[in-house]
Amino acid sequence: MGQVDRKPAFLAVDFFCGAGGTTRGLIDAGGYVVAGIDKEHFCRKTFIENNINKSWDEKPPVYLERDIFPADEAYPAGEHAELQADLDRLIPPFRSKLPSVPLLFAICAPCQPFTTLSRKEMSDARVAKRDKDRNLLKEAARFVERFRPEMVLSENVAGIKDPRYGGIWEEFRSELERLGYATGTRVVCTSRFGVPQYRKRSILIAVLKEKVREEYLSDLLATELLVPDSNPDSPTMTVEEAIGHLPPIIAGQLHGEIPNHRARSLSELNQKRLSCAKPGESNAYMENTAYGDLSLECHRKVNARLNDRCFSDVYTRMRPDRPSPTITTKCHSISNGRFGHYDTDQVRGISLREAAKLQSFDDDYVFHPTDMLEPVARMIGNAVPPKLARYFATYLVSSLTGAREPS
Repeated sequence: MGQVDRKPAFLAVDFFCGAGGTTRGLIDAGGYVVAGIDKEHFCRKTFIENNINKSWDEKPPVYLERDIFPADEAYPAGEHAELQADLDRLIPPFRSKLPSVPLLFAICAPCQPFTTLSRKEMSDARVAKRDKDRNLLKEAARFVERFRPEMVLSENVAGIKDPRYGGIWEEFRSELERLGYATGTRVVCTSRFGVPQYRKRSILIAVLKEKVREEYLSDLLATELLVPDSNPDSPTMTVEEAIGHLPPIIAGQLHGEIPNHRARSLSELNQKRLSCAKPGESNAYMENTAYGDLSLECHRKVNARLNDRCFSDVYTRMRPDRPSPTITTKCHSISNGRFGHYDTDQVRGISLREAAKLQSFDDDYVFHPTDMLEPVARMIGNAVPPKLARYFATYLVSSLTGAREPS
């Protein structure tokens, strides 16, 4: 098969790639992912084995296990210089061989620094790490300046624009504009892009000003990019449509043939609780079950003190006829959200395979190690939904003057 006949629609580098949700979407959009970058070793096997490029040489992306920060006396673990050398080695040959193919940088920094977990719940070391990680976008912008990709795609939690985070999102956007990019940002819900999940995310896209088509701009100054809030070609997908094809299992079981189709075990008490839950209802049911009052004492105390019902989604089941709630790193635990399976004949939380499907991963996307729960749940919960990445990569390519449409 000749390489010229397999020219990709774009080249890409996936910063903070994790288990590869963004990369999967970029490849599905017709791109060739040159490299994924992440400092976590445990993501390597999942990333490489699931993301063989479909174009050019049909090889997997290079997994660069690097820390993006510069090394200094206070932070000797930094590997900025080494990462720059890696990309200096990888990117120019592709740009030379494929001069008409645009380059996209996906910069989806870890969202933990911008979530609402109380600092009181974290150790001093974890607080310090989160504070440092808030500079990840700033560090990534240095690579944008060096390599000048035609396109930039960034995704993060909806709350990243909150003033409490010091204007990090807007600083990143301003830096891209200083570097000559037209930019746009918007909070979107993934359910409007064919992802069977309610998940609000901030999207920031950027295109070099001299490369962007006028109809993609919302202002005469060529600085503001239009950011779609939905994909009209992707109807809303429900939980049942997404996971209803997977065979029943019981709590604690790993299916013998379907990788990652494993549900967390439940105590006898939690089995009683979930056996009484109906899809979509709150956990008020626990106060009056066939087994008596099964509500948690700590919840009763909080509800009484606040004269309100709190934590109403835990120990509950999803609705089959709607998208799921946000899939988190605790998506396998019914005590951490509305993660009970909608089928009342199955007294369990959703499996890892089902959680991945609700994130829009295909069934053949295998997360490693297949015999573990916690590491895989973290990878799934932290991932960018592939369908979301695919849509915005396709949109960015279509916004370029003279670029061919992705296949």
